[in-house]
Amino acid sequence: MEMEVRDYELDCEQIVNNANYLHYMEHTRHKFCQDVGVPFIKMHNEGIDAVVRKIEIEYHTSLRGGDTFLSCIRLERNGPKFIFYQDILKHNGKLVTSAVVTIVVLKDGKLSRGDFLAQIFSDYLT
Repeated sequence: MEMEVRDYELDCEQIVNNANYLHYMEHTRHKFCQDVGVPFIKMHNEGIDAVVRKIEIEYHTSLRGGDTFLSCIRLERNGPKFIFYQDILKHNGKLVTSAVVTIVVLKDGKLSRGDFLAQIFSDYLT
């Protein structure tokens, strides 16, 4: 997913504040779900909530105002957990951040195996 840094995301050093990378990655995951036919509001209305359990993120270099970048994902399943491997790349291919985001699925407020999402995501699971 192609994105662009907005001025209000910069800190006093004129680089993207670290928390904004989490927003970029979350937006990419939500857009992915929407594109495969399960927007978050639809899931929630059906009693299904995909929630972040853990995020491991590594910062390699910084984005600056006006930069455009690619936010990429790869998805695996490990039992009841969905693991999103997410990278943010500058257009020259330079790695900006990399993260491993672990998602669990609640069905009607209770932890589930996430079989519903596994079926939806089956074409994208590695």
